[in-house]
Amino acid sequence: MTFLDQLRAAESANASMLCVGLDPEPSRFPEGVARNADGIYDFCAAIVEATADLVVAFKPQIAYFAAHRAEPQLERLVAHMRSVAPHVPVILDAKRGDIGSTAEQYAREAFERYGADAVTLSPFMGFDSVLPYLKYEGKGAFLLCRTSNPGGDDLQNQRLASVPGQPLLYEHIAQLAQGAWNLNGQLGLVVGATYPQEIERVRELAPTVPLLIPGVGAQGGDAAATVQAGWRGTASATTGPIIVNSSRAILYAGSGADFAKAARSAAQSTRAQLQAART
Repeated sequence: MTFLDQLRAAESANASMLCVGLDPEPSRFPEGVARNADGIYDFCAAIVEATADLVVAFKPQIAYFAAHRAEPQLERLVAHMRSVAPHVPVILDAKRGDIGSTAEQYAREAFERYGADAVTLSPFMGFDSVLPYLKYEGKGAFLLCRTSNPGGDDLQNQRLASVPGQPLLYEHIAQLAQGAWNLNGQLGLVVGATYPQEIERVRELAPTVPLLIPGVGAQGGDAAATVQAGWRGTASATTGPIIVNSSRAILYAGSGADFAKAARSAAQSTRAQLQAART
């Protein structure tokens, strides 16, 4: 199946739009979990097992693994995901942005070394920085569009005088992802839950591409407003899928030996909020 097929199947099977972001910070691990690379694997594997039937995707953030020399553990973790949740796609949060042979190597890292189903990218070097990823048939690529951080205004909210209609930069990226750049239906967009009005604007410009939406939970994004702004579909079919990411609010919901149980409870609550907002 293509990434989009996987996404829709997981949404249906798990009745979910929730993505659990895997941002392991050893200093926040509960007592009894080693604060090293092996502990990173153990912690994340427990979270995956506890939430596998509740999510539409998992999103490991590569920096949290690389900073602790845990890249081999990330490889093991993706393999573990395939074992316990084979129907749930894996999005590697890497935000790569380069060209030529370097981009080809980054694509190889994401899709061959780690076996991810999709990857996050920075599109600001242009289409040739995205194309190497699209050569992997069926894989997905999410372009940074309107991010959740306040500093996103510095570039993303600026008008492009040279483009017909003078769109804002984030609007132009949305149009490209829906149209000219989306050669094989592989592209999605990253839009922050902290800006629901702009999520709605992105959805107007890109009505069918999947949206990866971080910022619900610890960053303060509103779950109901996010769904109402970005999800499009009917009772039986999704026409504009969304992937609503929550990381810290789920990972660190508990600080004791039952941390995985607490994470499951937090994921259940968030999933229920998201599903309720569809109606």
